[in-house]
Amino acid sequence: MARWISILLILVIATGCERSKIITSDEPQTHHENKENVIEFWHTYSDTESRILEREMIPAFERQFPNIKVIAVRKPYNTGLKNTLIARASSNRGPDVVRMKLDWIPDFYQNRLIMPLNTFPDFQKVRHTLNHKTMSAGFYQNQYYSLPMDFLVQVAIFNRELLNKAGYSEPPKTMKEILELASQQHHTIGLGGLDTWRTLPYIFGLGGSLTDAKFTKATGYLNGEATVQAVEKLLYLYNKGLIDHMVGEEGGDNWEGVKSGNVLITGEGPWFYNIWTDKELDRSLKNTLPIPFPHNKGPSSILDGDHLVIMKGSKHPDASWTFLKWMSSKEAQLMMSKVGIFPTNLEAAKSINSNRDSYTIPYKEALDHAYHRQSVKNWSEIDEVYTRYMRKIFLGEISVKEGLTRAAKEIDRLLAV
Repeated sequence: MARWISILLILVIATGCERSKIITSDEPQTHHENKENVIEFWHTYSDTESRILEREMIPAFERQFPNIKVIAVRKPYNTGLKNTLIARASSNRGPDVVRMKLDWIPDFYQNRLIMPLNTFPDFQKVRHTLNHKTMSAGFYQNQYYSLPMDFLVQVAIFNRELLNKAGYSEPPKTMKEILELASQQHHTIGLGGLDTWRTLPYIFGLGGSLTDAKFTKATGYLNGEATVQAVEKLLYLYNKGLIDHMVGEEGGDNWEGVKSGNVLITGEGPWFYNIWTDKELDRSLKNTLPIPFPHNKGPSSILDGDHLVIMKGSKHPDASWTFLKWMSSKEAQLMMSKVGIFPTNLEAAKSINSNRDSYTIPYKEALDHAYHRQSVKNWSEIDEVYTRYMRKIFLGEISVKEGLTRAAKEIDRLLAV
């Protein structure tokens, strides 16, 4: 028995020595988990966009960087997500990388919840490959905190049948004519909400404004004569029942209405077309006509977009930066551009060749007259103030002039912070 115990001890010691050799040897490691960096990526891509991300983009990245694995986690875009990210980053429990709307970024960099990117040695080289205007959203106190991934803009989507019945082969050229046509024919304006994203294209088209060009003052602009008259026109249509009375709650099926109902015009981003199967996409293109919103020697729709950031407390900041760089590359951005998202990478933008009949063309043209709010601090709060007073106006709780004046004063205070 003693002999067998001695033999077993020798085997255990020998096995332990062999394992130590595998782990500490200078020879190439064969244990994949010892060299792999796993980064967690939270995003809000749509179904179609997520398929491209998961089936094309991430596999391509992992082939190029086999020591980095990306776990993509899709989240709903809402204030709950923002609050969750703030709470997690505050305690260093957040994901490594997040794709977020540009209006969220100031809240995160002001509270030091995202990492400055210009600390990485090759940041300047990456920065010069991207559209310089989009970089401003993440710039704060001489630091860059984000990389822009795309441009997002709305276009005006018209019901082809209603235009044809009214004798139009193309939509009217001005917003005033569009609204007059809707009023005369008793067609609905598909206003999907009362926030800045949805209403400002109509207000801009009628000559109104939100602030001065430098985003320093709302008084005299939001409550200026042109803006007051623009909102009064929308309120007139609302009172006539030509804007859905659930507009304050984002009610009404404008998507189906503009394809086969009584909605003359609605505004939407490229997801209006890119989420559909081929059959439904064909129907949408047949029944609708997308064009840039009319502009009155000024902006039309708001320029929005998504940025990538590295969260405070990331366990793998270098791997995360490698992922950000690759996602901002020509290769990656061209993959996502197939669904109508416009790249910020300069080479990718130049190489896009869309068919003239493609729904993406109006979105590309709309970029030339978009309202680029850049890195406006407190934009989320500004939008909340604006939307709250617009609801009061449409519910008849306050006059247009008084509502816009009160909103302008509150927005001025937010701009001054």
